[in-house]
Amino acid sequence: MKLYHGTYTDFDSIDLNKSNKGKDFGKGFYVSDNYEQAYNMAVFKSLQFKREPIVLTYEFDESLLKNGDLIFLKFEEYTQQWAEFILKNRTNDDDKNIHQYDVVYGPIANDKVGVQIRNLMEQNIDLEVFLQRLKYMHGITFQYFFGTEKAISKLVRI
Repeated sequence: MKLYHGTYTDFDSIDLNKSNKGKDFGKGFYVSDNYEQAYNMAVFKSLQFKREPIVLTYEFDESLLKNGDLIFLKFEEYTQQWAEFILKNRTNDDDKNIHQYDVVYGPIANDKVGVQIRNLMEQNIDLEVFLQRLKYMHGITFQYFFGTEKAISKLVRI
């Protein structure tokens, strides 16, 4: 399968040390199987840094997710487990991830979801209300997280 990474700078190798902590699935490399989604992220990032948008393309053998070669976690939709996982990762101040997954797939906590996460973290709403509000959000988008050197080694830039 083809995966896309939206950015503002070109690079040949993926350096997990340059990844930021406090992201949805932890410190890692994020890609999408949707080119338009990656391009929109590239535009967003390039505007922040006054650069040109770039979309890097990778080939990935998805059978590695099924055969047990990589430790894989998949969220098909907004669930309580997804929300708890996101909250733990976003509040993790450590440079090490809180989990051992090589690859995680699931919904992106975009700006609209981020507002609800903030409400949950500030205890303005409880988990039940949070999940209820997410049910009515349109345009759910998904992402892949590659968080280990083993997982990164399976991405081939094309």
